[in-house]
Amino acid sequence: MDVMGDKATLLETGRFAQSVDFALPADLVLPEESGLSVDSVGAAGEDETGDAAEEARQRLAAEAGDAEAMSVLGAMLLRRGDLDGAEPHLRAATAAGDRAAANNLGVLLHQRGYADEAASWWRIAAVAGSAAAAHALGRHHRERGDEPAAEYWLRQSAEQGHALGAYALADLLEHRSDAAAGQWMRAAAERGHREAAYRLARALDQRAEREERAAVREGRRIARAALEIGGAGREPVREGHAAVREGRSAGRAGESGADNGDGVTAAEEAEQWYRQAAARGHRRAALHLGAILERRGELKEAGRWYLTSAKDGEPRAACALGFLLRDAGDTESAAVWWLRAAQDGDGNAANALGALHAERGETQTAERWYRAAMDAGDVNGAYNLGLLCAEQGRTAQAEQWYRRAAYAGHREAANALAILLLQVGDAAGAEPWFSKAAESGSVDAAFNLGILHAGRGDDVTALVWYERAAAAGHTEAALQVAIARLRDGDERAAERHLRCAAGGGSAEAAYRLAAVLDARRPPAPAHELGEPVREKNECEEWYERAASQGHRRAQVRVGMLAAGRGDVVEAARWYRVAAEAGSRNGAFNLGLLLAREGSEPEAAMWWARAADAGHGRAALRLALVYARRGELVEGQRWADRAVSLGPAEVAERAARLRDALRDELSA
Repeated sequence: MDVMGDKATLLETGRFAQSVDFALPADLVLPEESGLSVDSVGAAGEDETGDAAEEARQRLAAEAGDAEAMSVLGAMLLRRGDLDGAEPHLRAATAAGDRAAANNLGVLLHQRGYADEAASWWRIAAVAGSAAAAHALGRHHRERGDEPAAEYWLRQSAEQGHALGAYALADLLEHRSDAAAGQWMRAAAERGHREAAYRLARALDQRAEREERAAVREGRRIARAALEIGGAGREPVREGHAAVREGRSAGRAGESGADNGDGVTAAEEAEQWYRQAAARGHRRAALHLGAILERRGELKEAGRWYLTSAKDGEPRAACALGFLLRDAGDTESAAVWWLRAAQDGDGNAANALGALHAERGETQTAERWYRAAMDAGDVNGAYNLGLLCAEQGRTAQAEQWYRRAAYAGHREAANALAILLLQVGDAAGAEPWFSKAAESGSVDAAFNLGILHAGRGDDVTALVWYERAAAAGHTEAALQVAIARLRDGDERAAERHLRCAAGGGSAEAAYRLAAVLDARRPPAPAHELGEPVREKNECEEWYERAASQGHRRAQVRVGMLAAGRGDVVEAARWYRVAAEAGSRNGAFNLGLLLAREGSEPEAAMWWARAADAGHGRAALRLALVYARRGELVEGQRWADRAVSLGPAEVAERAARLRDALRDELSA
């Protein structure tokens, strides 16, 4: 056969109108993004009758010896799967020098299994300028391990604007970690290749995550430097403990990222490419786009993309859609999508179904779905089975499932197993599992290790684990670190940890923080009648926060501060709340307020409650009340009680009163 020149294809002759959105080379049609390109031309939007008429017209022209008609007819038959009918026409057109026919003949032979012969025709077409043939030839060489030849032909295809060629070249370069891969992946995406758009989005997404992590590390470094300059020593900087929502399998797109030069961050550009790929039917892109929108709070649009992806067969999207529906209160619809995802092998959805049935008390069904999750490779299934057995008191089975999950690397299962062993008295067996869980990042396990070492009297090691848990945002661990710092006299470090713990909801931390701040402020002048009530300061606000959380000492202190401001009603309210919760100081102080208001009988009732709880001053007050009433025996009894309860000053006064009452009774 003669070597072909750059012969015009049928489309280039102008005999058929080119669609305005057909921006690719004339010999390029994209039937499948991952497949080979069949070079052909067809009138867009024609019905079957029109196709038949066009085929008949091309057949007549081909029989009359028109090479271009032979090429078009062969392509039409090839697309229809009629290989036997297409081959003679393609061979005849190829012999006449039609490069599109040469490429399509290569596709036909490749489908028949004659790869080497197909490659020879692709080479002829590629030399003649067919980008589709260059792409096919590049793929042929890559499949045979000849990467230099593959790169040469793929680059020829890509440089001619062939989307499949650009994508295949990018994939080859990425496999070799070549920096130019991103350039060609972007080129393929810009030419409409949906898988390239998805992979470009993933790369940008991961870059945004790296930038975000780097920014966090830099922020921590700056904060540590600032603390060292400020004399804060070696205290760790607390960061918020990010809660990972159950059931979220989609990838995370960072909210921050470096500007790419157009005022768009990597995360924002990733979203744009996800949109493009999703709009072209890429189900994983639709899944990731839904996750981004959900995190941003755009739940309606997120649900639409999850639904699109789920209908295309993406089980993770069906699972995510189920969680979205559950959060909206529609558990029945959520269960439908979870069931669909679980049947497609999504372990997360199976776990969600198990949890749903467990909440309904359907433990056997729950166990079945947890086992299904485990069979799907989701280690959470074993952990959830352990939780289910533990709730039912089946300790041996719970331990078995916890062990299975823990050996598979589930850190919370390791922590749960350690707790179970600790409860049965096996502290030696518990410690290694606590350590394993803590080293894997379990904050609760780190805190539990602190408790374990503190129980042994090893306060130094306990503090190390408390600090580790506190740095990850564990409220109670931060409180324990603060207590240790107060014990060491490092008030500033203690205050920082108390603020963390109090901000995390610890009433004890709020009370202790208020006490630290309270000790620093100068004594307030006594309130006088007619003075305006002073505004509350920060320490009072922390006392009130602790008091509102039920902290009895804080409630008493709030009452005392209110009394100091002259607000007797507020003071009485807090004293009463504390007293009714069992605070002896609250009962005593309430009695004092009531006595000043002239309600001595009620005051005596509260003093009796306080004295019965071991309050010596309340017992002395009762002794005085009964002495004034002339009930000397009762007065002597309470005086005796006050002597035994103390403190020393109270015991001394109570002893004098008791002796006086005894003398009076014996006179």
